[in-house]
Amino acid sequence: MSHPHPELRLPPKLPQGGLRVTPLGGLGEIGRNMTVFEYDGRLLIVDCGVLFPEEEQPGIDLILPDFSSIRDRLDDIEGIVLTHGHEDHIGGVPFLLREKPDIPLIGSKLTLALIEAKLQEHRIRPYTLEVAEGHRERIGPFECEFVAVNHSIPDALAVAIRTPAGMVVHTGDFKMDQLPLDGRLTDLHAFARLSEEGIDLLLSDSTNAEVPGFVPPERDISNVLRQVFAGASKRIIVASFASHVHRIQQILDAAHEYGRRVAFVGRSMVRNMGIARDLGYLKVPPGLVVDVKTLDDLPQHEIVLVCTGSQGEPMAALSRMANRDHQIRIVQGDTVILASSLIPGNENAVYRVINGLTRWGAHVVHKGNAKVHVSGHASAGELLYFYNICKPRNLMPVHGEWRHLRANAELGALTGVPHDRIVIAEDGVVVDLIEGKARISGKVQAGYVYVDGLSVGDVGEPTLKDRKILGDEGIISVFVVLDTSTGKITGGPHIQARGSGIEDSAFSAVLPKVVEVLERSAQDGVVEAHQMQQLIRRTLGKWVSDTYRRRPMILPVVVEV
Repeated sequence: MSHPHPELRLPPKLPQGGLRVTPLGGLGEIGRNMTVFEYDGRLLIVDCGVLFPEEEQPGIDLILPDFSSIRDRLDDIEGIVLTHGHEDHIGGVPFLLREKPDIPLIGSKLTLALIEAKLQEHRIRPYTLEVAEGHRERIGPFECEFVAVNHSIPDALAVAIRTPAGMVVHTGDFKMDQLPLDGRLTDLHAFARLSEEGIDLLLSDSTNAEVPGFVPPERDISNVLRQVFAGASKRIIVASFASHVHRIQQILDAAHEYGRRVAFVGRSMVRNMGIARDLGYLKVPPGLVVDVKTLDDLPQHEIVLVCTGSQGEPMAALSRMANRDHQIRIVQGDTVILASSLIPGNENAVYRVINGLTRWGAHVVHKGNAKVHVSGHASAGELLYFYNICKPRNLMPVHGEWRHLRANAELGALTGVPHDRIVIAEDGVVVDLIEGKARISGKVQAGYVYVDGLSVGDVGEPTLKDRKILGDEGIISVFVVLDTSTGKITGGPHIQARGSGIEDSAFSAVLPKVVEVLERSAQDGVVEAHQMQQLIRRTLGKWVSDTYRRRPMILPVVVEV
């Protein structure tokens, strides 16, 4: 199996007749999915998603793919194929279209409706091409055929990309639920037909490659939900992804059966479910869904609230309820259902929310104590079955952390894909398909691009490091007024601490040392402000470290007069 090397350089020019595959996100992580295909100087992008921040990225709202490797080639982009409507696959589209608004978007009806609503908030009117399973579309030099796949959102598609260099199949996110709620199966017949034609490179979802067996059917959750509804004496609050139409359908069905009314909470939930209902993907009995403002008129045992926040996102509705920072107040006897799995890295945030809800008296039902979620990604048994159907000549695991990618690669090897034709890559690693064989040819920049409020890309790792230090250790500021002609201190030093746990009065012990260092520096003729600041930082930093074993940020300010 080939794998990336940290010393890879920029790839050479793509040889005539070759196909280049460059993942800019989604490899080594769960989210930020984006892959760029190049043939004959033209580019086709599959997905453009976001990654949600973790605790070590304070203040960050979203993490985008790095567009720098294609920024000077925006005119070469033929289109962006969107496999489905989850944020980790479409959330980055508005930021790419800010740079070139007329890049066409290609996707299914629901996927395009979701991204169009999102782009409306960014005041972008996109060019779109609606496709469905079975469609073939010529997009520049790429002939794309779309295949139905089952996932945790309706209308998901895989895409087969044909070029003279060979056929590449990108699965998107998929599983093989044999009893899907909408009756739309993963089209194994189409994949078998593509296999007979010859799949030169398969990019396959790796998220559940470590999980043995097969994913249970989505409809298995219905009976569990009925049991929860039957036993709930007060309000039921359900947290789910704002795009999980199948899960919300089951909630609506259970609410209807038990005589409850449903209100959607949160802008994205209201928007997405409205779109799904209008397009016919969500079946809503008359009178079942009500405005959240009317809930005060209903008895508590007739209320169901559906909101976001199943991953512990700090600004989502459920987290704010747990923190008593929401108009909806959790009370003793409420039932809260977290109808999703834990995305790796979110465990602490989710359990913090669960503890907060439990503190206020809620009964919290989650995947750890009830079967209220099934995955949207194929497990190992399904992947083995899938590879035996597809028989790819080359395999490139995508969509997953390193452990998922390697596990998926091993599954491919078990089904007969030669080890030297399995490519384990990471974000930015360039893979070329030349004369039927996939091989790594170099690496481009593919780091994190942080969205912080209205700022995109302005916050980098040094800023995050400073934020971590400020959050963990606090800050100490030192203010000194210096006479540059004599080098004497005419004001200060004044020392203040915030968040360090050190009382301001404690600094009286180090003030003489700071003064002594500055006076000695002045006697030596060193009175430049920056050098004085460095002396203050070193002296005070050593004293704090020796005395308190802490490393706060030290901010010296030297005013020259």
